[in-house]
Amino acid sequence: MSGIKLSICIPTYNREAHLRNALTYCENDYKFAFPFEIVICDNASTDGTQQVVEEFIARGQPIRYYKRETNAGAAANVTSALRLGKGEYLIYLADDDMLIADAVADTIRYLDNNQEVTCAHAPWFFYDEVAKTDIEKFYNVEEDRKFPHGSFGDVFQYICEGHIFPEIAIYRSSALRSAWIPREFCFYPFPFLAHFLDQGAVSFLQRPFYRSIVNSAIARDRPQEGTNDVMTSWDRYRGGLEYFLYMGVKRGAMTLTPETHLKYEEMCKVFTLNRMAVAFRFWAERKNFIKAYELYTRIMWGGMLNHPEIRNFRERLPLMVAIQTLVSEVNSAIGIDTLLLGGFSEITALEGLMRELGLNEKVKMTVKLSDSPLESTAVFVSVNSDREYFVALGYLPNLVFHEHDLSRHIIM
Repeated sequence: MSGIKLSICIPTYNREAHLRNALTYCENDYKFAFPFEIVICDNASTDGTQQVVEEFIARGQPIRYYKRETNAGAAANVTSALRLGKGEYLIYLADDDMLIADAVADTIRYLDNNQEVTCAHAPWFFYDEVAKTDIEKFYNVEEDRKFPHGSFGDVFQYICEGHIFPEIAIYRSSALRSAWIPREFCFYPFPFLAHFLDQGAVSFLQRPFYRSIVNSAIARDRPQEGTNDVMTSWDRYRGGLEYFLYMGVKRGAMTLTPETHLKYEEMCKVFTLNRMAVAFRFWAERKNFIKAYELYTRIMWGGMLNHPEIRNFRERLPLMVAIQTLVSEVNSAIGIDTLLLGGFSEITALEGLMRELGLNEKVKMTVKLSDSPLESTAVFVSVNSDREYFVALGYLPNLVFHEHDLSRHIIM
């Protein structure tokens, strides 16, 4: 035994400023009554990451540092950090996030007192580092819950009802050795939870011990690593739930009949549709209304006709999709550097909207035929009958658009 109680496992790559910030929190705030270590796995950084780490080692921080010769990808680096930890317990820490030290200590005490528990999950805070304020929790746990070894049905019900993402946990090292194995098409927290539950009890605790920094004092408006998952990974979410169910059935912990199969399918569908609705909002807020509309059709088909994530966008969505479709078609056509607006007397507002929705700055907008070379101009007409007029003049027929061309397939 190493004698180390907790390994704080930090994967990093070319983020020296963020890592310095994270290690400063470690130095100033993590005053544990038990031995701990910080394991840093550097994915072949080319910036000053190594120098930052060496500074903190020289100041007495209990760091073990590993650096790759070549970048192996994020998943391998996370796995490496956890595998190299010597502690009785392991916790992942992103290089731009922070732990809540007293809550970590309480969770370690809980695990010490509940030796059958393989991992202790908790919600986490979104944190404004500038204002030094917790914004909200990612999910809620109303009271501490411990689920016995193999209780797949109860845990699945709990996850779906609470819309819980088991991403942040403190793991018992002896269980992690076989639980943390590669999974790609199934969103990893659900398979990993199944693996831990297959070895012992799992707990969900009320008190957060992790802060995910969403407004950084180091780099404002930086992209969040998890955002891409939120915006694109709904099928992987479903895959993770199905993996969990499959394992529960195969272990004999869940009875599968035609009736229970339909029940579990519906629960997976509802969970996935809720995540798709969040993705819809993210795409709409980023002003990618075409992708938002694609998600809208699937959410409507799924039966969530008035989802609160969609409600605020519904009225203006058709117009935004139609205009952005025009923008996309003009931007995509090679050699098109002019957009002629036929039948419009005032174009300032429309041009502003089209620029906002992504119209290439090199594309000139005009209402004058004299400014519109035939081979390099797309046309948008206000009256459908004008389309044939512009085609007869020699404009490219598939680049002369009327609103009907753009909106006929937008069905609300």
